[in-house]
Amino acid sequence: MKTECIGDHVKLKGKIYPCTVSLTMDLVGGKWKAVILYHLKDESKRYSELRKELATVTEMTLSLQLKQLEKDGLVLRKVFGKKPPIKVMYSLTDLGKTFIPVLEAITEWGNQIVMKNGEFINVSEKEPD
Repeated sequence: MKTECIGDHVKLKGKIYPCTVSLTMDLVGGKWKAVILYHLKDESKRYSELRKELATVTEMTLSLQLKQLEKDGLVLRKVFGKKPPIKVMYSLTDLGKTFIPVLEAITEWGNQIVMKNGEFINVSEKEPD
């Protein structure tokens, strides 16, 4: 029997899921969570750095997604200083680092699709009139 099928459901932190895929998607699914994790996989970053790298995400969404990733134990938020302006750094936790091979597989798969069916472009390039 497959590991994910040992029981009828799985439970993590008091929340019940129908399977481990559902649990995983709750932790990293959605439009931005995996992208945020990808941008933190090599180094810690400040909120403003993430904001620049994810230019199309709203501040509210980025803030909410970071809080959720922190709550779920994938991202660590570290505050430096006690008076404004304080410095806040985000990094992957040990649990978050275990997701790096999945991020790399997703990246490679996306690269293959683009190379076969699309193209890499620079946003600053304008389409000819």
